[in-house]
Amino acid sequence: MELLLNLVIYLPLLGIAGILALRNDKATKWISLIATSVTFLLSLPLLFSFDIANSGTVQYLTEGSNIMTGLDIKYLIGLDGLSLLLFMLTTLMGPIVILSSWDSIKKHLAGYYSMLLLLQTASMGVFASLDLIVFYVFFELSLIPMYFLIGIWGGKNRIHATVKFFVYTLVGSLIMLVGLIYTGYDAGAAIEGYKFTTDWRFLSGDAYQIGLVEQTYLFLSFALAFCIKVPLFPFHTWLPYAHTEAPTAGSVVLAAIMLKMGTYGLLRICLPLFPNAFVEFAPYLATLAVVGIIYGALVAMVQKDVKKLVAYSSVSHLGFVVLGLFAFNTIAVQGALIQMINHGLSTGALFLIVGMIYDRTHTREIKDYGGIAKVVPVFAVMFMIAHWLQLGCQD
Repeated sequence: MELLLNLVIYLPLLGIAGILALRNDKATKWISLIATSVTFLLSLPLLFSFDIANSGTVQYLTEGSNIMTGLDIKYLIGLDGLSLLLFMLTTLMGPIVILSSWDSIKKHLAGYYSMLLLLQTASMGVFASLDLIVFYVFFELSLIPMYFLIGIWGGKNRIHATVKFFVYTLVGSLIMLVGLIYTGYDAGAAIEGYKFTTDWRFLSGDAYQIGLVEQTYLFLSFALAFCIKVPLFPFHTWLPYAHTEAPTAGSVVLAAIMLKMGTYGLLRICLPLFPNAFVEFAPYLATLAVVGIIYGALVAMVQKDVKKLVAYSSVSHLGFVVLGLFAFNTIAVQGALIQMINHGLSTGALFLIVGMIYDRTHTREIKDYGGIAKVVPVFAVMFMIAHWLQLGCQD
């Protein structure tokens, strides 16, 4: 199973190699669909073979050798109950986003589908990484394909949206990198024979405790990057631009997968590594989450662009996830994890539906959609189902 996990993560890269070798538009589409479909099918044994009774234990663990003498940095991946569902959501969305682009994308197909495949590998790597350096590499790698997806295949204001997306996320990531390096050296001093370690198992264990003062600053450095990624109010302003200008597949991946990297990071890294700071800042972040819930819902109500409506509703719904994480209640945290999955499915479906109707009408203005149920009744029913799912997530 360890080999299968690695195969699932890197199989999309083989698809990229096939695309670049053939350089044929029709073949590019089919290679992408086959690569993502096989990736999903191969991931199913990981789900069905997972030992639910030991969901708190890392399973399918792959542990490589240290990359440098004296530095405990190694290729370390595996899945536990926290990461399994998000990993499966990523594999599920792969073939869906490929199909959503089948007829709508006309230019630079090799580059476009290569970016989608690279983004899938990066996303799976984030959820499977158990070494903070490896996590950071995958976390940053996911920015590159999304940058090009918006900047090349986006709408008329794509450059502005791309720059805003990249600057926000990159600034947060660089601050997190500073905290990561400090944490690595501080933890390395506690292990004989090492001067640097980013092994999540050691960092989150009882053998290592970060000082209270250091926890405050390190928590802020990591939490800022993750809150920008969520995005949590008031760091949300890049999201509506990115969603509006991104192609349909980009919006779906952004909503369904990439935003979850932020909430996953809070739960995977900030809580176990900086528990005291997590408690200290919980009231403030919970307050921002409530503000985001109300603000996102109110702004969504007055939108004339249906894609912006879904984008702002996403800000509101993810506020519930963050609120659950900082509630310090087992049921609330479990609910937050389920909400991540529900949000990915429902909001991803809504962006697919919006993209589908935009490809046919070339408008996203809600006023232009009057009486649409009479013209496309099946579409209207699917839209209502996705909307009800989204309401169910909020409840």
